[in-house]
Amino acid sequence: MSYYVYILFSKGANKYYIGQSKNVEERLSLHNNSDYQSYTSKFAPWEIKLIMDLGENRGIAMRIEKYLKRQKSRKFIERLIESEELQNSILNRFQSDNKN
Repeated sequence: MSYYVYILFSKGANKYYIGQSKNVEERLSLHNNSDYQSYTSKFAPWEIKLIMDLGENRGIAMRIEKYLKRQKSRKFIERLIESEELQNSILNRFQSDNKN
């Protein structure tokens, strides 16, 4: 089963959120569930802006999630959402790091 890095957007809060999961739809439901108290539940509803399929290696998913969160740049996140080339570049970088 694949792991995914996903980017969510809250229109009401004008915020992005980055996470990783095996089941993005289930995670989206948790983020949008007001009964589940978390950082993201305060800014619901969330919508999916990007899902990156990272294959079966959770380590790569966790490293990419951490890398994206460290960018702390809205412009970078928005460029990533729009650019398949940038998505592939990041994926290739982390997959090749994993082979070494």
